[in-house]
Amino acid sequence: MNIRTIISAIALAVAGCVVVNAQDGTTSYNFLKLSPSAHAYALGGNNITVIDDDINLVEQNPALLGSEYDHQLGLNYMHYLGGSNFMGIRYGQAINDHSAWAAGIQYYGYGSFEGYDISGAFTGQFSANDMAANITYTHDISEHWRGGITAKFIHSKYEDYSAAALGVDLGVNYYNPNNDLSFSLVAKNLGGQVKKFTDTSDKLPWDIQMGVSKQLGSSPFRLSLTLNNLRKWKLPYYQPQDKNSTNSPLVLKDSFGSNLMRHVVLGVEFLPNDNLWVGVGYNYKTRTDMSSYQRSILSGFSAGAGLKVKAFGVGVALAQPHNGATTFMFNLTTSLGELMR
Repeated sequence: MNIRTIISAIALAVAGCVVVNAQDGTTSYNFLKLSPSAHAYALGGNNITVIDDDINLVEQNPALLGSEYDHQLGLNYMHYLGGSNFMGIRYGQAINDHSAWAAGIQYYGYGSFEGYDISGAFTGQFSANDMAANITYTHDISEHWRGGITAKFIHSKYEDYSAAALGVDLGVNYYNPNNDLSFSLVAKNLGGQVKKFTDTSDKLPWDIQMGVSKQLGSSPFRLSLTLNNLRKWKLPYYQPQDKNSTNSPLVLKDSFGSNLMRHVVLGVEFLPNDNLWVGVGYNYKTRTDMSSYQRSILSGFSAGAGLKVKAFGVGVALAQPHNGATTFMFNLTTSLGELMR
């Protein structure tokens, strides 16, 4: 039995055990849905197929990692809603021409909060944060197919409460550079808690996703389609009957078209050369999740750009899911191998 088989068997066994232990309880750890990649965030916040020289994309799909990321270091920072700030680091290295590994850590800080007891007396300030450490292994199955696995350790601390969980992402990717066609299938966040906040178990937001990216002939444009939440068809939501009133009754939206579009993330990129990309994305679920009278006209849309100069790559992305709540993401990558030459 080779090392790839051993690693895969262990990861699948761990995932299976913790999934069984997490059948009862509520979904938590939704911060795992946020991509640390500016490229993916610009294309609607979720993209498992884009091929780029950016190790931050590996978080979206472990099968996007490869030997081409040898000695690449990636840093990411995101200013999210309110006082939330997220940051992380990831490093990748080739094992041989057909396999590679990467390791990283993401930190999610939500700022300071004021605490009060049951009588309303001030008890002091406290903080809340989440952390996810991960390690990824990938191997080329054939000339165009690649498989990958990411194992995660997740820790959360809110005031005096803490919890821990284990998770696994499994992914495959088909990529044909001759026509720039990329297809992926990913199972994300398989796992569950190993330490609870209280007596109630919280589930990981596990998901099955499928996607495709394709450059349009010889043009400098590439289209991406990502389908998420594939384990569940119905994704109903409520919308105020009168969006101009704070007291408007809520109306259930559960039509076929609405449910279909809440599974879809669309992205389009302009690629004038190998060192520059400009992209925009649309996520209908993000828009409808913010379906209130205060929703921004730009809600659901995102945009970004990336540039590579010699051994360094920079990416930025912006979105405004809600009025007065603009999110900003910044990525930096560098090839340590090129720097040392």
